[in-house]
Amino acid sequence: MQARYFSISAYPKGLPDKALFELQSHALPELAVDEIRIRNTWLSVDPYMRGRMSGAETYIAPFELGKPLDGAAIGEVIESRHTRFKVGDKVRHMAGWRDLAQLKGDVVEPLPDIEVPDQAYLGVLGMPGMTAWAGLNRIANLREGDNVLVSAASGAVGSLAVQLAKAKGGKVVGIAGAADKLAWLEQHDIGAVSYKGKDTQQLSDDLKHACPEGFDVYYENVGGTCLEAALNNLKVGARIAICGLISRYNDETQAQGPRNLANLLIKRARMQGFIIFDHWTEYPHFLEEVGPQVAKGEIDYEETVVEGLESTPDAFLQLFEGGNRGKMLVRL
Repeated sequence: MQARYFSISAYPKGLPDKALFELQSHALPELAVDEIRIRNTWLSVDPYMRGRMSGAETYIAPFELGKPLDGAAIGEVIESRHTRFKVGDKVRHMAGWRDLAQLKGDVVEPLPDIEVPDQAYLGVLGMPGMTAWAGLNRIANLREGDNVLVSAASGAVGSLAVQLAKAKGGKVVGIAGAADKLAWLEQHDIGAVSYKGKDTQQLSDDLKHACPEGFDVYYENVGGTCLEAALNNLKVGARIAICGLISRYNDETQAQGPRNLANLLIKRARMQGFIIFDHWTEYPHFLEEVGPQVAKGEIDYEETVVEGLESTPDAFLQLFEGGNRGKMLVRL
């Protein structure tokens, strides 16, 4: 059986060129004991994958040149030699960027039994949703009545973060770019501030206007001007959760740090980065809390769906152009 997969031919500098991605195929070996074969139906592309294309070791190993890329995926078992899985089971795993995956059963998990679409387990009930929940509750120690600021607030992580924060009763403000993304925030009674074409001072002024008393929590997905503007609008004792710094992922030179880092001292604030894999043991707690809300339609989430394995690089590159609302997915 032939499997198709994407690899990269070189480590890119700056924004990757689509030509870097190569669609290849190989014959799958006979299924070994404890292995399962999966036909992928949904693939996830995520900003963190850009770091794995740098060739540098970070918190996760870099992609190998010429080897299959990987990432979160949903699929259906089509053959099994593992006692836990049978043909027809729907599963989640990390062998994305391909149409067929052959894996040991111990690195595959069955989809939870909640009445939601399968692809929700790649988005609102998957890694992005878990990231929003953990960043707010375990890193920023979100409390009742906290004023919360979220950058990239209409993305897969940010859009859930603003809704979870809103439920705590404080003022919530989201930073976004496109008009439709700002409108989505306003529809949910969330303060909407655009970063487009603004320097630090202009964005700082807009955040001050949106929440004059300042923010107890900042959920950071972007970095750069957004981080500097947020640092200018902290309350005493504020907590900052650093989830991502997407504005810097394609930088070709070393970016300067925030020029106003002294505000952490002035406001006695705390800033902490986190990697969601370190908190994955809490996934059942997240699922118990947020899963029923999603199933009942109490959480609004959006998906941007691109069709076909061949379109996976396009979907990935759109993440850096603001081309998605909510979770970016590829449907096979």
